[in-house]
Amino acid sequence: MTTTLETKLEIKSWDEKPYREMPDGTRWTRAEVVLAGTSDQLTEGSFEALMYYRGDGTSTYVSLMSLTGTLDGRHGTVILAGQGTFDGTTARSEFRVIEATGGLSGITGTATSSSTHADYPYMPLTLTYDLG
Repeated sequence: MTTTLETKLEIKSWDEKPYREMPDGTRWTRAEVVLAGTSDQLTEGSFEALMYYRGDGTSTYVSLMSLTGTLDGRHGTVILAGQGTFDGTTARSEFRVIEATGGLSGITGTATSSSTHADYPYMPLTLTYDLG
């Protein structure tokens, strides 16, 4: 049975550092982000992202995210791999479950997020999953 969870994760810290900057304004950065759950289901998480910024401030990124919590009475951690874009206003991400531990072992699913600066310090997340 497929279940959809719509939640918000609180961004507790965002540490982003450039590691390559070009004269035309393009740059590569690496971000380490710590998340806190705002619901009983997802209690904590984190993600790391590699980002490529164009000279106009838009970007494309890839990321790995870890989410810990209890879904349908089963506790564990879910690892998601994702990619996304930032168009100067909205960051849009798509993720897929690549691994899970504990009671969530065997979970399959995807997640999406779409957020603007107005959402900060929260990151909306929709997780669609099947516990098997």
